[in-house]
Amino acid sequence: MSSSISQVGQLLQDKTAPLKDRFRALFTLRNLGGNEAVEAIAACFDDESALLKHELAYCLGQMQNTHALPYLIRVLEDRSQEAMVRHEAGEALGAIGDSSALEVLKTYSDDPVVEVAETCQLAIGRLQWLADQTKNETDLPSNPYCSVDPTPPAKVAEVEDLRKTLMDESVPLFQRYRAMFTLRNLTSTDSVLALADGLKCKGALFRHEIAYVLGQIQSDACVQQLKKNLEDVSESPMVRHECAEALGSIATPEATAILENYIKDAERVVRESAIVALDMSEYENSEQFQYADALSKLSNEQSAASISKPVMS
Repeated sequence: MSSSISQVGQLLQDKTAPLKDRFRALFTLRNLGGNEAVEAIAACFDDESALLKHELAYCLGQMQNTHALPYLIRVLEDRSQEAMVRHEAGEALGAIGDSSALEVLKTYSDDPVVEVAETCQLAIGRLQWLADQTKNETDLPSNPYCSVDPTPPAKVAEVEDLRKTLMDESVPLFQRYRAMFTLRNLTSTDSVLALADGLKCKGALFRHEIAYVLGQIQSDACVQQLKKNLEDVSESPMVRHECAEALGSIATPEATAILENYIKDAERVVRESAIVALDMSEYENSEQFQYADALSKLSNEQSAASISKPVMS
């Protein structure tokens, strides 16, 4: 296992390798897990690609290994890091679910970068919710996507009632996110369309999370709404990039054709997202995931068995 992690880590850290191959290496490390994989992932936080660094933080959060805490805290505290990277580090601290992160999250809950501040507020809410055993919310809908989310879902209700909560900007963000994840878990066309309405809301962080969950659902009912935000050059790059990745997950011919228009976008994070999303789209439309040459040389059967479909943030 250790030699496999070392080989995959070398590919991830190779700044001359195609970004899509490095992403595949990252997903492999995430699935292999363990402290050594955490360290291999964290070693890349000095990369020039904000997209890759943000995905590093996302994967560390999904792994829920407390060994990642000091690395993520360092990224959150580093104001030279891009906002989308710091935001993802804050979200990952909440995803890991260890109360030792509360103090640093509180420190940055009023960060001048609003997306970072809101992320830390949500992460604090999640840690407090986890610690509050009096809630006893045992009847919450299950998550069919196996992701660690920034908030728990809300109780199941009518789609229109959940939509009203989602769209009401006077409601605390934590509660709107809970409605968001319940709508996602319903996976119906009506719930997808309700979520897609959220792409019109204020707040880049909120819109980016809407795009993320639409990518998880993989419904073609929201392709045009995602396209509208992606093509808007005045939209936040962190939202546009998430729309591109969602289209890559949906992977219909229409979604793929849209992505082709953005592989030379002026925003680096958008064009890189389009490139990686097209790779995801190719995977979605193939029967077998074809790994980069460096990964195909891995002989460790346990490593190969633990590789699964990548889910980008």
